[in-house]
Amino acid sequence: MAARVSARHVVVWLLVAAAATCFSCARAGSVRRAPATRQRLEVQRHLKRLNKQAVKSIKSPDGDIIDCVHISHQPAFDHPFLKNHTIQMRPAFHPEGLLFDESKVASQKKTPSMAQLWHQNGRCPEGTIPIRRTKRDDVLRASSVKRYGKKKHRSIPNPLSIDPDLLNESGHQHAIAYVEGDTYYGAKATINVWEPRIQQSNEFSLSQLWILGGSFGEDLNSIEAGWQSDSYQATGCYNLLCSGFIQINSEIAMGAAIYPLSRYGGSQYDISILVWKDPKEGHWWMQFGNNYVLGYWPSFLFSYLTDSASMVEWGGEVVNSEPDGEHTSTAMGSGHFPEEGFGRASYFRNIQIVDESNNLRAPRGVGTFTEQSNCYDVQTGNSNHWGHFFYYGGPGRNSNCP
Repeated sequence: MAARVSARHVVVWLLVAAAATCFSCARAGSVRRAPATRQRLEVQRHLKRLNKQAVKSIKSPDGDIIDCVHISHQPAFDHPFLKNHTIQMRPAFHPEGLLFDESKVASQKKTPSMAQLWHQNGRCPEGTIPIRRTKRDDVLRASSVKRYGKKKHRSIPNPLSIDPDLLNESGHQHAIAYVEGDTYYGAKATINVWEPRIQQSNEFSLSQLWILGGSFGEDLNSIEAGWQSDSYQATGCYNLLCSGFIQINSEIAMGAAIYPLSRYGGSQYDISILVWKDPKEGHWWMQFGNNYVLGYWPSFLFSYLTDSASMVEWGGEVVNSEPDGEHTSTAMGSGHFPEEGFGRASYFRNIQIVDESNNLRAPRGVGTFTEQSNCYDVQTGNSNHWGHFFYYGGPGRNSNCP
């Protein structure tokens, strides 16, 4: 199938945002632009640090350059705690107990497998990992050189808050399903992939899962994984831009475009993401699809997530910058409300958690949360093939969301 390539693309991205983790994140404060010459030198130094020497480079049809970097030279090992770390090439344990038959789901709903655009022009050799090359323009789009690749606002949906002013203070809005009140050792979901409309350059739309430990507003650890549309110029670190996540897979490049994308009333495409805690080594692992174990976050990077998580969330997030004093028209998911259903509204299906016995099982007591249901909404359901699922999203500004 031919790929549709555009200036904005949907990417697979990772974030680890733990209070004690991101040693390279810039301090909060006013942004001061450096003089042109000094800024140019800062950008060059930053690019040299981020872009490791490649064994092979592949040009993607969308203009990205994918560098195949030796696994032992990846950015993770810039982290001071990982200087003498021995790479674990496979998890000691994998979660057991699938609650559904993936082949039945695929055949019933016609959701073919997905790929990344750069695969059309080559693959990385064994012993290397693919890394999307950071370009000068990527860095210059950020508010400062040091803030490139870091989450601008720490926005994690807190469905337990009852203060509406607190819920909307960051300009981020969500439509999520969640579980809390137990101990969780991972989560899984299959996520419908779209290219939602983005109104402003400083806005974004993403769909992901959150694995959380700690307290909101205090020392909160989070692992987040999913897809997003448009730049997330962000404390927290994305993809491999901040050291910490150790990649072992040579097939998937974090931050690179995935395709094909779902079309309204047409073919639907989705990706599966599983994050779990290895009960032997204690690291948090991530798997993409059914075949690609991507890598892991070492357990010592965290405080609260060292043992387990206390909440899991699945769903969508957008930034509402209120252009011209009105709600943004940046879309979430497909840009259509949940009641439109399959082929029109975006979905999460087969959402699961990993329990203390390292088994995948259906979540109990699933709640939902959205700040403004007339802008973005969420509706849950249950079926034999889709297990626990929900439709979510919306168009943003409309006659009921001025």
